[in-house]
Amino acid sequence: MSYLSAHVLDASAGTPAADVTVELASESGDPIASARTDGDGRVADLGPDALEAGHYRITFGSGEYFASRGTDCFYPSVTVLFAVSADQPHYHVPLLLSPYSYTTYRGS
Repeated sequence: MSYLSAHVLDASAGTPAADVTVELASESGDPIASARTDGDGRVADLGPDALEAGHYRITFGSGEYFASRGTDCFYPSVTVLFAVSADQPHYHVPLLLSPYSYTTYRGS
């Protein structure tokens, strides 16, 4: 069983991206949990107490975030499909975000 955290940084502003909607779903799209990033751009624990091994989707509300700042953007949302294995206790998904690009990776 594993748990999930996330972090969003606004690369265009050089700051954490606060108040970004983050949604967790099964691979097929069934909703599991949702949260909003805190003032440091983080969601410390997203989802149930533990994730079973399998594939999941995490979606970040990038369009809503940039719209609230009066900034046009190309990606209305960013969805990352990722795999969870039974032998890893923690997964962290960071997102570096700008209006016309994004980067993500497996964090620690």
